[in-house]
Amino acid sequence: MFSPASELLDDVRGYRPFDEREEAMRERLAAFLEAFGSRAFDRALAPGHITASAWIIDPGRSQTVLLHHRKLERWLQLGGHVDGDPDVRRSALREAREESGLRTLRLIDEAIYDIDVHRIPARGFEPEHDHYDVRFALEADPREPLRGNAESHDVRWIALTDLEAYAIDDSVRRLAAKSGTLPRS
Repeated sequence: MFSPASELLDDVRGYRPFDEREEAMRERLAAFLEAFGSRAFDRALAPGHITASAWIIDPGRSQTVLLHHRKLERWLQLGGHVDGDPDVRRSALREAREESGLRTLRLIDEAIYDIDVHRIPARGFEPEHDHYDVRFALEADPREPLRGNAESHDVRWIALTDLEAYAIDDSVRRLAAKSGTLPRS
């Protein structure tokens, strides 16, 4: 029987990870989808939920958009909760538009670009939980002005060669390392 969770599970199973660490996260995501099915997209699911992110890159593959996340106080790729929407591609595009103001965004490929599972600390009444993040590569015109929102302190285009100056984590390093493999438009 078809379900949105089974469609994503098929995509996850077909995805080829970058390294052993990402392979372990791919396996965790597959097990999570098998265990929770369509409930995996619900933000209220206590153990965690599916999120969607966008690795936005320019046509020359030399710069990306990162935001300085207000709650986490770190530079990250754009993305967030799918809020029950099982179309993770649509959610990644929506989040990227909301958090950057960019309108020239387009999926470089329909395929999953990256998978990451990470712990979100408890905050207020929300307990500690996992984000099962499905990431897609998007392209945008760097001449288009960026406009952040209330979820970030800042949003900017950053040269891939300058990323370390932004205290990025291993997840963002992995996204950047894959950038050379993206097709050009």
